[in-house]
Amino acid sequence: MDKGLVQIYCGDGRGKTMAALGHSLQAACGGKSVVIIQFLKGKSTCESEFIKRLEPEIKLFRFEKTKKFFEELSEEEKQEETMNIKNGLNFAKKVLLTGECSVLVLDEVLGLLDMGIITKEEIESLVHAKDSETELILTGRHLSDDIKGLADSVSRIVSVETDVDNKNE
Repeated sequence: MDKGLVQIYCGDGRGKTMAALGHSLQAACGGKSVVIIQFLKGKSTCESEFIKRLEPEIKLFRFEKTKKFFEELSEEEKQEETMNIKNGLNFAKKVLLTGECSVLVLDEVLGLLDMGIITKEEIESLVHAKDSETELILTGRHLSDDIKGLADSVSRIVSVETDVDNKNE
């Protein structure tokens, strides 16, 4: 497994989080420590409950307090959740600066950029905060050229229409 890379899983297809989790499992099996910070996940997911069982090798953090999706919140709730999200980003930076883990996954962090909750400069700051031994994995639907330029590896996950899709119309 390569050291210190910045990897991105992006696209409109399902499986970006699962790809990052698979990579995390592989790292943990190799004796590496993994921290996953999830953003914009809304309601609890079965994967987060499962990941909690993998501690202490893989640690999962979610800073958002509501079970609703961000888009469903009132303006006041969005302001509060934005503060929680910023706390999550500050925690991510601390994890990178202290070398607390070998692999840091920022799940749906690109979605924060899409929604205007964070800036590309904040993502750049996270990438630059990591040391040469820490692997950083970012996920989200959309990938700007600016952020793409920070990555060592980009995997685009897309939905492909199949014969089954056509039969259901």
